[in-house]
Amino acid sequence: MNWLKTLFPRNKKIPAPKRVPRAEHPISRSQLPSGTLKVLYGLKDAGFEAYVVGGGVRDLLAGMEPKDFDIATNARPEEVRQIFRSCRLVGRRFVIAHVRFGDEISEVTTFRGPITDSHERDETGRILADNEYGTLETDAFRRDFTVNALYYDIRDFSIVDFAGGLDDIKAGVIRLIGDPELRYREDPVRMLRAVRIANKLKFHIEKSTAAPIRKLAPLLREIPPARLFDEVVKLLQCRDGVANLQGLREYGLLAHLLPHTDMAMAKPQSRDFVERALANTAERIVAEQTVSPAFLYAALLWPAVQARTQQLCKGDSAQVNVAIAEASEEVLAKAQQHIVIPKRFSVPMREIWALQPRFDMRRGGRAQRLLTHPRFRAAYDFLLLRAASGEAPQELADWWTQAQTGSGLPPVTATESNADGEGAPRKRRRRRGGRNRRRPSEQPTAGE
Repeated sequence: MNWLKTLFPRNKKIPAPKRVPRAEHPISRSQLPSGTLKVLYGLKDAGFEAYVVGGGVRDLLAGMEPKDFDIATNARPEEVRQIFRSCRLVGRRFVIAHVRFGDEISEVTTFRGPITDSHERDETGRILADNEYGTLETDAFRRDFTVNALYYDIRDFSIVDFAGGLDDIKAGVIRLIGDPELRYREDPVRMLRAVRIANKLKFHIEKSTAAPIRKLAPLLREIPPARLFDEVVKLLQCRDGVANLQGLREYGLLAHLLPHTDMAMAKPQSRDFVERALANTAERIVAEQTVSPAFLYAALLWPAVQARTQQLCKGDSAQVNVAIAEASEEVLAKAQQHIVIPKRFSVPMREIWALQPRFDMRRGGRAQRLLTHPRFRAAYDFLLLRAASGEAPQELADWWTQAQTGSGLPPVTATESNADGEGAPRKRRRRRGGRNRRRPSEQPTAGE
């Protein structure tokens, strides 16, 4: 028996929704992007229902600025494409319409039908095919959390609430619609979303919604690794990255996403480094500076790369460059078993890691070449995090900070020079041909 049948037996109708008129809620049309309004009114004028749904409504009611606005309608994808020339249909499991106006893309979803026993599932209960359409009522109860099942009706500007989402927003609660274990089995990514949304809104996860997460965490291994890459970026490359990381560890989810990172978090210095990296990313986002998944994943996997490099070097600093390259390959290969990291990010990650030993070499020529390396800035920021967590000497980070001032390379003290290997005597190179080879003037004469 599925969760919809459990909620509403055959002879019991779905309850009427709660409608909150415009005068009793804070959402205004002026808060919606122009592209979203064009799609809403375009659908309405064509005779279809059209609602803003999900995170856009949720965040506005919670006093936050939404990242995007999704639209739900009773128009089929092909009908949406007929209304908007700039429409493109995407998706296999469930077809979605993307409508573009300028730089803005609105995601338009047709109302989903109820889940039935006829839906194709895998052995864990995850739904594999879902191209069945329904009504506003069935769509509402197909949503994951009550706070995501709120609809803004463009016809009268009211809010439609089927599942008690308004009450949960007031109470600061994240609650699944239906039986939690069954809903998580349908889509295990919902466990990640529960952590992310709770921290974003500063809400708490309701007790019965949180209870099955640790037991069901291994289901994340059934999710395509490419999808998990995006989910981890959403979780950790944001303002709440540190809190989300802690939440993933609390519910046993991190071990099934990034096992190396989960193990490293048991060490205080590694945990401090990773959390500093996430906090630094959050600060850059607040300051509207660029951030990259390459830097994020480089930080998450660095403790494992560093540990493996030390094992391969066995105390021989001369082998560090070869060892770090080999360690990078090993760690990335194991990480790719859980999360597929695209090459456009894994290549910069390797470069950031490979440049770390080069910061120890501060001879004039080598230092100047490093300063001009295309990945220098990212690697330097990485060095600063290592120094802040106590992994690298602070004076090393300070030296490279001063080296970028444009006033020439700073001096290197005797202690630092020896640490860099600059104070050691150079080995005398042997001539080709061995010790018996002589210069022309030294060749023996006929009488010798």
